[in-house]
Amino acid sequence: MDTDPGQIGHNPCLNFLNACQEGNMNTRQLMLLGASVFAAAACGVAIAQEMQGQYVQIAEIEIDPAQLEEYKAAVREHIETAIRAEPGVLVLYAVSERDNPTHIRVFEIYASTEAYRAHLEAPHFKKYKAVTESMVKSLKLVQTDPVMLGAKAR
Repeated sequence: MDTDPGQIGHNPCLNFLNACQEGNMNTRQLMLLGASVFAAAACGVAIAQEMQGQYVQIAEIEIDPAQLEEYKAAVREHIETAIRAEPGVLVLYAVSERDNPTHIRVFEIYASTEAYRAHLEAPHFKKYKAVTESMVKSLKLVQTDPVMLGAKAR
């Protein structure tokens, strides 16, 4: 099949691929390819730079079953306050295992290590720790390295 690389038919992507295969790319197609590669690279660099300084961890918590509802209320209050009051707290998601609701995981993202340290000194965090101390049977903090973090804007 002969393809005129300057012609735009029903499927521009197919025309582009055919031109690439035949080695007949025109200036417009080369510019489009260059712009696409640049945009993809720039977005990747921006995402990597944004994630680079962040502090990300997962808290694995086991709660006393008799105090589960009190714990849920305390963690809800703590997360709402931290997100509202601390610019360096980017994400706090608390979830429980469906089949074992006393096993809680908190996914945490802070703008930096310094933001995490500031969070640990915040009055609402100290209150949360004091209120939940007798509720928590075990706590394990897992430091992580982000591979890729994605979310849709609300």
